[in-house]
Amino acid sequence: MMRRRRGMGLLGAAAVGGVAYAAGNSAAKSSAREADQNQQLAELQAQAAQQQAAPPPAAAAPAGPSMDDKLAQLQELGKLKTAGVLTDEEFAAQKARILAA
Repeated sequence: MMRRRRGMGLLGAAAVGGVAYAAGNSAAKSSAREADQNQQLAELQAQAAQQQAAPPPAAAAPAGPSMDDKLAQLQELGKLKTAGVLTDEEFAAQKARILAA
């Protein structure tokens, strides 16, 4: 009559242990990779939110009127004062506004 062996023996145990180690190691690497991907995703979402919240860059200030434009406005203003449309105070206020621009 044949006797059955009990247990796996040293080689059988090593094979089972090696498979278990490989499976655990693979799962650990997969978890680490997934954690890295989640962190990268969170950083990208934070950057996108920050860019959306940031005010748009200010447009360049429009250049003020040129000296020729100012002179033309002052001449027109002088004509209106001469014609009696503007008082001395109105003329002075408009002249100051034109020169300040």
